[in-house]
Amino acid sequence: MTHSLPVRLARAAVAITAGLLVLAANPAPAPATTGDTLHLARPTGRHAVGTTAVYLKDTSRPDPWVPGTAARELMVTVWYPTDAPGRRRARYMTPAESKLYVLGKRNTELPPEILSTVRTNAYVDAKPAGRAHSLPLVVLSPGYTQPRGTLSSLAEELASHGYVVVGIDHTHETYAVTFPDGRIATCATCDLVENDAFFHKLYGVRAADVSFVLDRLTGPRPAWRGSGLIDATRVGMSGHSAGGASSIAAMAADRRIDAGIDMDGATRSIVPAGGLSRPFMFIGVPEHSPGGHDSSWDDDWSRLTGWKRWMVVAGTVHSSFTDLALFADQLGIDIGATTTGPRANEITRRYHLAMFDLHLRHRPQQLLDRPSSRYPEVTFAAR
Repeated sequence: MTHSLPVRLARAAVAITAGLLVLAANPAPAPATTGDTLHLARPTGRHAVGTTAVYLKDTSRPDPWVPGTAARELMVTVWYPTDAPGRRRARYMTPAESKLYVLGKRNTELPPEILSTVRTNAYVDAKPAGRAHSLPLVVLSPGYTQPRGTLSSLAEELASHGYVVVGIDHTHETYAVTFPDGRIATCATCDLVENDAFFHKLYGVRAADVSFVLDRLTGPRPAWRGSGLIDATRVGMSGHSAGGASSIAAMAADRRIDAGIDMDGATRSIVPAGGLSRPFMFIGVPEHSPGGHDSSWDDDWSRLTGWKRWMVVAGTVHSSFTDLALFADQLGIDIGATTTGPRANEITRRYHLAMFDLHLRHRPQQLLDRPSSRYPEVTFAAR
């Protein structure tokens, strides 16, 4: 008997959504998809979304992961509001990037180019819209081994509400980073031992990447043509997993970042001993509750000395806060979450918007003051 693609993937493939090397044990019911195309959730803001990829080269430091490489090269994606979207939608990944990512995760039963077919909502190189120095900036850092594209739905949402968003590929920490000349940097760190010393180095590397990106987007010789729209006095950062912990490291190293979010990332006691007084929010799975399996959140919570929130989202798993949970539902893959991918995506986007609207736009947000009947999955673990 020949099974349909979603069922075969669910039974035989490593679930792409978890980004882990574990098999999806059970197929979900019928996949919730439009046609056969993987797609991101539509943004809810009033703006159309433009996007562009930007190459950056930091000649002030060598690459920390590849000895003998004299400069740190980065690829970033910028998402932004536009009044003239055009017709050409952005590609989620190239076929080569998708293949290297799928194989890197050892998802040998998945079509290698599957992530190059994802339908996005952002338009390539559309003209940026807004007044000079009027748009807050949000930096996004993906999980370890994950590409910047896996936070695209969140980025599109924030851009549709008038933010400039920049997602960073931390070179050699993921399976494929494509440079404009066609070179593809692969994962140099994937053979290293993943202990606390490794992750503390990784957080520091990412903090330096973030500071360099801020220099190049808001400095005197900006690398992006729309940089003049950015209000450099209003900067936020969020990240998933290692990217979330890196938000703390970046804030500790760079006072330009006004507010941060950690999406389910172990922090390994990275908050400086003197504390961090700028606004910060933890949002994670039930296992990331106070006294849970990751004591680093408890330790670092006590050293957050400013406005802070600790949110727990019932029914989620680690990848629920990324695009990969959306794709799991669309493929019919059961990743163990009882909160669906679209619902987790809605919660993630809504709480991010509230956090940055409060602290970068100074708009009161009842959603962050008390539990919401609209989002009963979300509980205040601490505040």
